[in-house]
Amino acid sequence: MSSPKNYNIDEFTFESGDSLDNLNVEYVTLGTPELDSENNLVNGVLYLHGWGGSCTSMKRLDPITGPEKQLDPEEVFIISPTALGSPGSSAPSTTSLGANFPKYTINDMVNFHYEFLKEKFSIKHLKGVIGTSMGGFQALNWAVNYADYMDFLIPLVTSYQVKGLNFANFYFMNSLIEKDPEYNGGYYGKNPERVTRLVSEFMYMFGLSKDYYRYELENKDILKYMNQMGIERSFTDANDIIWRNNAAMGFDLENELSKITAKTLILAINQDQYFLPSQDAIPMSKMIKNSKIALFDSICGHIGTKDLYKVENDIITFLKEFF
Repeated sequence: MSSPKNYNIDEFTFESGDSLDNLNVEYVTLGTPELDSENNLVNGVLYLHGWGGSCTSMKRLDPITGPEKQLDPEEVFIISPTALGSPGSSAPSTTSLGANFPKYTINDMVNFHYEFLKEKFSIKHLKGVIGTSMGGFQALNWAVNYADYMDFLIPLVTSYQVKGLNFANFYFMNSLIEKDPEYNGGYYGKNPERVTRLVSEFMYMFGLSKDYYRYELENKDILKYMNQMGIERSFTDANDIIWRNNAAMGFDLENELSKITAKTLILAINQDQYFLPSQDAIPMSKMIKNSKIALFDSICGHIGTKDLYKVENDIITFLKEFF
């Protein structure tokens, strides 16, 4: 994987009608670019990270990425950009705008990367798009908005809509922050780290499986790791959290999935607390044409992509058509 690089988009227009100049896209790449006679990149695979990730989150694909693995760098060129609204790329915290940064949607996040791929890499067509968690929201939105732009789609530990407890979680996180006096309506000099720490501790409870918390950890360990995550992520900018959560809360593709024409492999973890397969992956597989689904077990729950090897044969069979 390359070191993070940056690309500047001269102008970007949001769904709201707001426009910003000079937006930054942070990204990393892995693999060997293959160009056609007109210098268009033809073996590109786009990877999209989750809620708290960045371009370097591509390491979540390590079990299937590498020499002679399903995504061999000799055959593919993987591009992993940091999302709109996440630090590294342009966000409330990385511009001078703060609370005046435009509210954005999942569509905006997709179009932001579309402009980046078009301008930086002259990509007219991708081999595929892979997205984990909130990156899966974007991957699905890519396949809806740009149905002919990719050959394959792999949504991993994700859903086609934010409803139920996931919606409540995002709302609760935002409510905690907005009610904190130090937040001051988003106009703060110093990040309100007391409340961003609480939000991070709250998120700790859902990343692993219920069995992991119950059987792999003592109560003192849970408190230790919850406290540790709170401290490590307390620096996360409050406006970044709220803007990102608002984008997620507006996400619902239930009536749009029929537009997807890319061949699709849905990967889900049985113990995922955020996206229970019976509520998310399985219904989604029935709504997307040309889709297959592979479920696997991981005591690590939502963050258990290290166990992707358990569906290795499903991934090999799916990808051999494209490489």
